[in-house]
Amino acid sequence: MRLLNLKLSDLQRRTSRKWRAYPDDVLPMWVAEMDAPVAPAVRAAVADALDRDDTGYPCGDSYATALAGFALERWGWSVDPARMSMVPDVMLGVVELLKLVSEPGDGVVVNPPVYPPFYMFIEHMDRRIVTAPLTAEGRIDFDRLRDAFRTAKAYLLCNPHNPTGTVHTAAELAAVAELAAAHEVSVVVDEIHAPLVLPGATFTPYLSVSDTGFSVISASKGWNLAALKAALAIAGTQSADRLALMPEEVSHGVSHLGVIAHTAALCHGREWLDTLVGELSGNRALLGRLLAERLPQIGYRPPGASYLAWLDCRGLELRSSAAEVFLERGRVALNAGEDFGQGGQGRVRMNIGTSPELITEGVDRMVNALGQDRR
Repeated sequence: MRLLNLKLSDLQRRTSRKWRAYPDDVLPMWVAEMDAPVAPAVRAAVADALDRDDTGYPCGDSYATALAGFALERWGWSVDPARMSMVPDVMLGVVELLKLVSEPGDGVVVNPPVYPPFYMFIEHMDRRIVTAPLTAEGRIDFDRLRDAFRTAKAYLLCNPHNPTGTVHTAAELAAVAELAAAHEVSVVVDEIHAPLVLPGATFTPYLSVSDTGFSVISASKGWNLAALKAALAIAGTQSADRLALMPEEVSHGVSHLGVIAHTAALCHGREWLDTLVGELSGNRALLGRLLAERLPQIGYRPPGASYLAWLDCRGLELRSSAAEVFLERGRVALNAGEDFGQGGQGRVRMNIGTSPELITEGVDRMVNALGQDRR
């Protein structure tokens, strides 16, 4: 039985952001929500908590222990739950970690094109954004990174990378750790897409190759649990003392039901995840075939992780933003590449965490849109 096989009429009953931001005639293929059913283990755990009226504050280390078990089985990474701290979600965890390692006015390095909230949260903290753009192939450019480290105190790394789907190799991450140590730059890594690494790529946790630095991980993306807030900040073996300085009240924003859901996913939702990853692998291949047949001017490098496809639309020679054209003329909503910073111009991000039928429908709408916007 397929997971990514929900009908459009059923999906349109949802009230989440993906399905309410645009009118019903728009096919939403933008924000990172999947069109998947809830994993049975998660559904049962949350239902059981509600049956027990267990809706208070979170307590204990069940989430950390679950993540440690998952990490050992899936990534061969042995991590002590004692080096973990609960945070409300990945980005709020990132903010609190950056507060521990930098001061207002300090530079924080990012690798554009990158997840737009990186810019928003860093600027809101009164830190300076320092860019070290990825290479044309979507890899870390170490010459640019070295230059950026000269004027920065911290590095916010996305692993796997959003929006490109790049999965950084163990050698690349080890080189990051060496360079950061040489320049006394603290590394904070967003690893929210780690459970969704697809066949052909291997996920390496940053802290498996570095004794210093921090990671933030959540079951949110892997099991589509954005509504059930919970995440874990993890310290390297030499950074645990600094993590201990995180204010205790940070954990107060964590949802008890979120902890229950994420713990169930990590412990008992692995078979569901394996099925999902297999379907996502099929979807990325399907998108490649559809684009090659119908929109060969669009550049597409299949992602190594997640369900977000990064499409290069510059070959279409459009008069305006590709995302605007596809929305206004095709009634399909994609993320505008320009929002991801340098390297995003002329590109769009497409959510393929949906049924093959809706991916095909999305490409059909893109084709229909282009007939009206050629030079």
